[in-house]
This record gives sequence, C-alpha cells and structure tokens, in this order.
Amino acid sequence: MPNEAVPSPAPATAGATPPDHGSAAPDSAAHPRADARPADIGPRGSGKRLCEAYDVALLDLDGVIYLGGKAVPGAADALAEASRAGMRAAFVTNNASRSPSRIAAQLNSLGVPATATDVVTSAQAAARLLAERLPAGAPVLVAGGTGLRIALHERNLRPVSSAAEHPQAVVQGFSPDLNYGLLAEAALAIRAGAWYVASNADATLPTPRGPAPGNGSIIALLAAATGVQPVVAGKPETPLHAESVQRTGAKHPLVVGDRLDTDIEGAFNGHADSLLVLTGVSTPADAILAPPHCRPTYIARDLGGLVTPHPEVTAAGDGGWACGGWTARLVPDGGKLDLSGSGDPVDALRALCRAAWSASEPPAREAATAALDGLDLPS
Repeated sequence: MPNEAVPSPAPATAGATPPDHGSAAPDSAAHPRADARPADIGPRGSGKRLCEAYDVALLDLDGVIYLGGKAVPGAADALAEASRAGMRAAFVTNNASRSPSRIAAQLNSLGVPATATDVVTSAQAAARLLAERLPAGAPVLVAGGTGLRIALHERNLRPVSSAAEHPQAVVQGFSPDLNYGLLAEAALAIRAGAWYVASNADATLPTPRGPAPGNGSIIALLAAATGVQPVVAGKPETPLHAESVQRTGAKHPLVVGDRLDTDIEGAFNGHADSLLVLTGVSTPADAILAPPHCRPTYIARDLGGLVTPHPEVTAAGDGGWACGGWTARLVPDGGKLDLSGSGDPVDALRALCRAAWSASEPPAREAATAALDGLDLPS
C-alpha cells in the first residue's frame, strides 16, 4: 500500500554526506553513476546478474526478507544463490527495537544464514552519532526498545528512563511496548534542552494486515509536544548507510528495499545504486510516480531480482519506451499512460516507469493505476 496514512515530519539531516565509496557498478561506461540525475538512468538494465555486478547487498528486512515474522517466499533461496555467486549480504534495518543477535537468530530461523555482525541497525547508527558528540558515560534517555539500550552500552553511554536524571540527550525509536509515561519523560527532557535523536522516521511499518504506525508517527507526537524536530540516524538519512558501508567494506554496494521513501531515497542520499522489490510497502503505482530522489536503479518482483539479468529499457517510436515485450508512452494530452504488448509484467512496469520519469510533468495516480490494470503485479 502507498505510504500515505500518516504524514511524516520533516526531521533534520544528521551528519555530513559520507565520502564517495565508488558505488557505481563495475562497468561504469554501461552503468552510469548513481549520483547522476535519476531520470537519465532508470530503471537501468544489467546484462550481468546483480549478484555479479555488486559486491555487497545492503538488505532491508521488513517487507524484503520477512513480513510480519514470516519469510517472503523465495527470499532465502535467492540470497543463497547470490552468496554462491560471491555477493555478501548485510542486513540493514531502521527497526531499533531489537538487538542484532535477536535479528540474526530470526534470520537463521527463516533459512537465511546470519550472525550479529551481519546486522546493522538504526540503533547502532544513532548510538554512534551520540557518542561522537557526548562524553563517555553521559546519560541518555531511551524512549524505545532493548536494541537502543544495547547500542548505547556498546558506545559507553548510560541509558536512563527519567528526565529527573538530567539526560544530555534523548534517543527515541520504535518499540511495540513504548508507553505514554516514557514518552512524557522524553518530552520533558527535550523541553529541558536534551539533544533529540531518533532512530528513524518511517511513518508506517509493514504488517500482513497493512501499514501500521511507525516511528515517524511517534516523532510527530513528540514534535507536537516539544516543538523540536529530531536528528535522524536511519534511512533515508546518511548515518545508517555510512555505517553499513564502513562495516562491510563495500566497494560496489547495492541497496535493496521495499520502500521508496526510506530504502531507495537513502541509497540516493548515499550515492549508491538500488533495487526496489515489490514485496512490502511501495506499490508499482508508487514506483511510476516516484520523484527523482526516490527512483530505484532496478525494479524486481522480489529478491529473485538479485540473481537474474535486468533487461534494458530502450527508446521506441513516438516517444515510447520499450522493455521486454512491452511498450509504454505518456500521452501529452491528459497525461494518460498507454501500455501495449505482452510478457513479464515487471518489464511492463519498467517501461511505464521510464515513460513517466522522462516526462516533464508526472502523470496522475489515476493514470498510473489504470495503466497497471490487468497486470499480475502486487497492488
């Protein structure tokens, strides 16, 4: 479902833009750099399988590998095949409620081999931000789960739960057990001058029943109570991406995610290429309507997109764009998207995205939805 239920606040960007880690695919002539204008390069084709063109996959979890605790079909098999081809995996999540060891245990239970060192969380990125500014042993009020407390301990900071302990900072992250009393303590500390850091600003999180309120919704509550916007560590801001690249030593990372406004925008901010999978939050219509900073380099139905080549989208006659057996064009009068042909529905989506992204004015959502009608794609 599109991420429209809860408006996200406009948090401040944390930290400077990380250095360029050379995130273009190895064949740079065939694959322009990710920091080129997205409308010029996407969706991009690749004659190589992505698991052969990139050294590390920076994988989101919810909506990509699992959904509501259950494995996304085919995810484990695709990652195993990618590993055999030489691609390493790091599991990069905006969820700050759990520890890396618990996340790794869940992945193993789903048939995805992982250790705690393979997991990078927004809690860890937030703790690094705090440790870079605060002295060792500084009190930090934690409005969140165990993952945040563990990350603070690892950085020699002292978690507290009350504004009466005069915390120098408040770090806030999603937890299903977060209660009003702790949020009230966080608000009091922020109003008293504590530095406000949030793990992430996802307005919603995916569940089998649809999007539920996420950490961005809690930010909106605290911002309304204090008048203060937080510094954000998680996607789409750069600290979590920089932490992931640094810890993995990636030379040509590929960000893989299901959300345009976190995973894909985070890749854009970090000058990395990205793969959007259609197993979570963002829909095909969302992809067609994505603004330039949220446009993925590649699109696939699921993680099988790591282990298959991606067809090129090429110019066709009359301003159209062709991919596989499909041709799409944006009709100037009325902004209608025309689609003709047959074949893989994802190829149709790639052609539709290119047609929409190449236009000076994006089509209306109704036009995108109508063009997708009848295609076997998630909605």
